[in-house]
Amino acid sequence: MGLFDALNVSASGLSAERLRMDVTAENLANAQTTRGPDGGPYRRKSVVLQQASGGFGAALASASGATGRAGGAGGVEVAAIVADTAPDRLVHDPGHPDADARGYVRMPNVNPVTEMVDLISSSRAYEANVTAMQAAKSMFSKTLELLR
Repeated sequence: MGLFDALNVSASGLSAERLRMDVTAENLANAQTTRGPDGGPYRRKSVVLQQASGGFGAALASASGATGRAGGAGGVEVAAIVADTAPDRLVHDPGHPDADARGYVRMPNVNPVTEMVDLISSSRAYEANVTAMQAAKSMFSKTLELLR
């Protein structure tokens, strides 16, 4: 494991969590959007994360001197941003411009409470990555002080 691998892992986590917060904010902003580009209501989006190349197993093998596997820290990367397949909510509002013949409006499948929980979760994960980055920086500083 290299000197800056800890920083690279935390940086990848920071980028992933920032994207999660951006997508969650987009979901909240469109919670009442009944007509999108495809003509239907907005579809909730979610971020799919995956382990980046390398990962813990490769780093452990590299650190222990095992051969045959590529070493290096992996971190996390965004695999995809996918639309949720949950059904739309039907709300009875005959005066709405997008109401059908029975007076029902198809609303987005966005639950603001769920989105706020996701936002708090990604915010906490972002803070944890910042703390890990600060700890790595502190260890590097102490190491340099010892070498003087």
